[in-house]
Amino acid sequence: MKAITDATLAVCRRTFVQGAGAAVIAASLPGWAPARAGGHGAVPAAAGGTIKVGDFTVNRMGYGAMWLTGDGIWGPPEDPAGARAVLRRAYELGVNFIDTSDAYGPNVNEEVIAEALHPYPDDLVIATKGGFTRGGPNQWTPDGRPAHLRAVCEASLKRLRVETHQVYQLHVPDRNVPLEDSIGELARLQEEGKIRHIGVSNFTLEQLRLAQGLVDVVSVQNRYNIAIRESDPVLAACEEDGIVFIPWGPLAQRNERGTDAMAKLDELADERGISIYQAALAWLMTRSPAMLPIPGTSSIDHLEENVAAAGLSLSEAEMAALG
Repeated sequence: MKAITDATLAVCRRTFVQGAGAAVIAASLPGWAPARAGGHGAVPAAAGGTIKVGDFTVNRMGYGAMWLTGDGIWGPPEDPAGARAVLRRAYELGVNFIDTSDAYGPNVNEEVIAEALHPYPDDLVIATKGGFTRGGPNQWTPDGRPAHLRAVCEASLKRLRVETHQVYQLHVPDRNVPLEDSIGELARLQEEGKIRHIGVSNFTLEQLRLAQGLVDVVSVQNRYNIAIRESDPVLAACEEDGIVFIPWGPLAQRNERGTDAMAKLDELADERGISIYQAALAWLMTRSPAMLPIPGTSSIDHLEENVAAAGLSLSEAEMAALG
């Protein structure tokens, strides 16, 4: 698919704001094609219903933009125009929650999002994160020092071209910095109007409870999928307290797929005539009403396949069989 021009994107935005569907304008917009009838792109993100993130309402199928970078989550994407096209297609399909971080690239990911989507549609929520430094490809070093968090938060505002972060998340606790100091700095940034809502990532239940004693936490982003469920206690707390749970790594990696649960999921996918990725996302969506999956990809075809899973749900019997 050809990349959408900025002028075309502006027309798309105006049409969506006025309440018209994308298909209505498809024939008149060069470089843009509607979801294929009967194909996996035919089901929009709205099919999964909505969820509240703080005072924002978004569709329950989000998008994680991390893969729109170079190898090792380092440097620019190999195809910058293609990366922008993926982001624009995600919004066309009803995805209005996009997750990113200053660490992705680093910095590159936020810049690509701004290039593709700014000025942002009113219903689009962009959540970014701070708390990692990058020394090279696949190198991640926690840095929760207040001065660092302030600097990266303010730098992300400039890259995303916004005055206030809609959702800003502490990417990871730093064992060398008291968590109270890290969260306290986010609270100060919130008081200054630079952050609207605060989220956390890679948190244990104990860490979440500590953070909740300092600020209103609206989201938790932890690794979670059918094969990796160590965050079940955190998920339960999110359900109890009305906090959104954002599972990263929602599709399970190849080295996680030798589990009994993944083997059963493979069987279910075959029986339902859907992909293993769609089955994994359907399991998450059915697992908890607090769940907001953010599957990431640099492929439009894979994006459409993932978003189509918003319209899938598993029966009680299927969930029980998966364990």
